[in-house]
Amino acid sequence: MTTVSDALKRIKPSATLAASAKARALKAAGRNVIALSAGEPDFDTPDNIKAAAIKAIREGKTKYTDVDGIPELKEAIVAKFKRENGLEYKRTQINVSPGGKSVIFNAFLATLNPGDEVVIPTPYWVSYPDMAMLCGATPVFVDTKLETGFKVDPATLAKAITPHTKWVMLNSPSNPSGAAYTADELKALAAVLVDFPHVHVFVDDIYEHLTYGDFKFSTIAQVEPRLFERTLTMNGVSKAYSMTGWRIGYAGGPEWLIKAMAAVMSQSTSNPSSIAQWAAVEALNGTQDFIPKNQKLFQERRDLVVSMLNQAQGLKCPTPEGAFYVYPSCAGLIGKKSAKGVVIDNDETFATELLEAEGIAVVHGSAFGLAPHFRISYATSNAELEDACARIQRFCASLT
Repeated sequence: MTTVSDALKRIKPSATLAASAKARALKAAGRNVIALSAGEPDFDTPDNIKAAAIKAIREGKTKYTDVDGIPELKEAIVAKFKRENGLEYKRTQINVSPGGKSVIFNAFLATLNPGDEVVIPTPYWVSYPDMAMLCGATPVFVDTKLETGFKVDPATLAKAITPHTKWVMLNSPSNPSGAAYTADELKALAAVLVDFPHVHVFVDDIYEHLTYGDFKFSTIAQVEPRLFERTLTMNGVSKAYSMTGWRIGYAGGPEWLIKAMAAVMSQSTSNPSSIAQWAAVEALNGTQDFIPKNQKLFQERRDLVVSMLNQAQGLKCPTPEGAFYVYPSCAGLIGKKSAKGVVIDNDETFATELLEAEGIAVVHGSAFGLAPHFRISYATSNAELEDACARIQRFCASLT
């Protein structure tokens, strides 16, 4: 009998991808569905970036490249880190992988052994713990609260670290909560981490350019140089540049780790798409004018969604500092019944009944490790968001 590996048995499929797939299936069946489950901008890739890709094709830049990125893209990444984050890297300290997800997996596979621990604040992006488990390590969860902005505090972080801790994950702005750490908050966490020299810090900055209001983005190796040599700072072009399908993630870190990640890639994916790499060069080196324009639109959408959800019975929705998600609590609805008589016993049931009753696809909070909540992506039009939030209000009001 054919069986899957023990490693695969330790993980579950991505809940965000599953929710999006279910929404697509219902749409194909003729249902009026609004999917607020996908984590990608609705804006098209800018024309200058698409033109750079077409130019690369026409110039025959369609062959294998260096396994972890072409020199031109690494130079663009070095320049980006220096220009925007004050971080000084050499080309030999840069990794380019086929997507941000691959950066994380390559780093984990290059460093984790059975018995190692990965500290992950909740709510977390769904793939962090499963990637750690695929590599034989144990995720250690550090719970946060809505009341404290979904941010881990230094004392709680310190308690979670053991002699077995290999990585601490920091994602700011966060998927799923949109919470973002200020420079002072990062300094407080860094003050803890400098006392644990065996711990590596994985920083997921993929939503760096999507912050709102007066919030100023910072990253931990920038605010605490003593952590520079054991921090892997990951970013990518998918969110800010609307290039999710192009699959380019990148990171800066210690040379030994970058070399180890390249060794993993040499026996797995090999290089990222050559065409996508040349497009990414243009993304990082070309005009950035569209980023503040998109930020403004996302902020308008955030404010719309937060306002309407806070008018729904039983929901409480904080205002996030960044990304394009909100993470409202549905605790006020637990125990109520739907019009069909289904008891809303947890956030997964809430999400299922919402989809069945009103055709709104969201992702239940337990998939992100903190319940009872649900995640909404507001990366869609104002008209769709108004319609979706009105349906959510109607559903919440129908519960008894």
